[in-house]
Amino acid sequence: MHSRPVQDKDTEMAETQTIDAPDWDLADLFNGPGDPAIDREMSALAEQARHFRDTYAGRLPDLAGGEMAAAIASFEAMEDRLGRIVSYAQLLYAAQTEDAEVAQFFQSIQERATKIGSDLLFFGLEINQLDESRLSTLCAHPGVAHYRPWLDNLRLFRDHQLSDEQERLLHEKAVAGQAAWVRLFDETMARLRFPFGGETLSEAEILNKLSAPAADTRRQAALSFAGVLRDNAPLFAHITNTLAKDKEIEDKWRRHARPISARNLANQVEDEVVEALVTAVSSRYATLSHRYYQLKAGWFDRDQLDFWDRNAPLPEDHDRHLSWAQARGIVDGAYRAFSPDLADIAGRFFTDNWIDAKARPGKSAGAFSHPTVPSAHPYILMNYQGKIRDVMTLAHELGHGVHQVLASAQGALMADTPLTLAETASVFGEMLTFQDLLTGETDAVRRRVLIAGKVEDMLNTVVRQIAFHQFETAVHDRRRSGELTVDELGDIWMGVQADSLGPAVALTDDYRIYWAYIPHFIHSPFYVYAYAFGDCLVNSLYAVYQDQPAGFVEKYVDLLKAGGTLRHRELLAPFGLDASDPAFWTKGLSVIESLIDQLEAT
Repeated sequence: MHSRPVQDKDTEMAETQTIDAPDWDLADLFNGPGDPAIDREMSALAEQARHFRDTYAGRLPDLAGGEMAAAIASFEAMEDRLGRIVSYAQLLYAAQTEDAEVAQFFQSIQERATKIGSDLLFFGLEINQLDESRLSTLCAHPGVAHYRPWLDNLRLFRDHQLSDEQERLLHEKAVAGQAAWVRLFDETMARLRFPFGGETLSEAEILNKLSAPAADTRRQAALSFAGVLRDNAPLFAHITNTLAKDKEIEDKWRRHARPISARNLANQVEDEVVEALVTAVSSRYATLSHRYYQLKAGWFDRDQLDFWDRNAPLPEDHDRHLSWAQARGIVDGAYRAFSPDLADIAGRFFTDNWIDAKARPGKSAGAFSHPTVPSAHPYILMNYQGKIRDVMTLAHELGHGVHQVLASAQGALMADTPLTLAETASVFGEMLTFQDLLTGETDAVRRRVLIAGKVEDMLNTVVRQIAFHQFETAVHDRRRSGELTVDELGDIWMGVQADSLGPAVALTDDYRIYWAYIPHFIHSPFYVYAYAFGDCLVNSLYAVYQDQPAGFVEKYVDLLKAGGTLRHRELLAPFGLDASDPAFWTKGLSVIESLIDQLEAT
């Protein structure tokens, strides 16, 4: 599931009108939690998984190539069928987090899926126990060779694999361990209510106030948000400490050198490439975020912005509210000008009701595109509130969705794209939409507002996410020496935020608790650098498109179709790009600097 980075603005809400946005139709998966097809399918899968284990466990070294090909194909088919049910439960839960029956259904599906997965777990473990010569012999069969990218990715973790019994124990305990803590975080955030002006608001509603035109509204919202988070700080600190310790224990047993090592392996990216990205971004804080926020403070006739004004609309920004139909038209136009074929794929999300865009209580904040499984199709969740940034979120998630549709031909084992490349299509879709809007805007004031909005989105995607990464790194490193208090977590947070935002943003004690609501820290440790990776990659990729448009679309579509079958070096080579070259990151960051240059010149 690929999501929009947390930017304090993902859930902006139109305060002057109700936005008519669609709900999704999940009937392509199942007809409700009580659909008898779910229980039938889970029972059938449980039986087939046991039969699969009885048939193949301990026999892989003796299989002929054709037999191995048949085993992998059978395993893939079960993964797709099980993934359809699990995806359905996840989608229902995301749309109705506060519904107790939905939560119960979600938990029961997780538990049954874990049990089925226990019978299938041996397969990957035993593949990794095959020596290279035996695997090469098996891959001489075309049916096995087809799955070579999956086999290679699986074997990346070979040196970190535990015994079969230990792996089974970790797998079965996860539903009552890490997954349970994640659920506790999600349900806690969904239940929280924030006092504001005589009302009590949800997380989505109070975060919306941080982008309100009135400064006092933003201030009250920021302080209310901080106050409620502070009241729950011991719980959030306990969740954070527990998950960090849990990860430390597993990393130690698996012999991962650093807390980020497992994520880099999963992302199929070398440690030195990630380090080059982090160094490139953090070394340019002064020319990126520090410079922009100083410029923005000047627009507000101030020396410093209060932290709640960081994403404030510009003084001359009279952002009109856009209907869902207008948003659809804007994004469709931008995609269609680039590639009618990609626009047609994106169009199915609207015509076939694959989008849940209506903001409502109990729904997850933010946005994501869930790929589900190749035999079905993706679904997008967002909270559309009628502003330009919501249009950009739609463009972003449709990029994910189009990518997921194209990659689905690779099958359940090879469709998923590493996070470092998963943000390519989404950020590229945003860039197409931004450039289309900018080209069509002739008013100088509106152009400045558009450019400033794009710069803020890019800073939120690059600088802010690298600061998040630095926070995570410090937390996990220090957790190895003992539990961190709420104050210690706040100290780390304030340190990285001050470094990244610069002197033009005033960070008071009320900001110390804002680490607590970032879901990526809980759901997917060390996920966040992928956003910066994707943004810089797309900046470089878009520059290639501008310089050499001939043949670009075809190569871009091939990149998306590859799914998880190729590494970043192989995928970027046709464009003359190399993420291991420091100049790659410099080129991407220079795009942001050039936009800030344009704002300084106005």
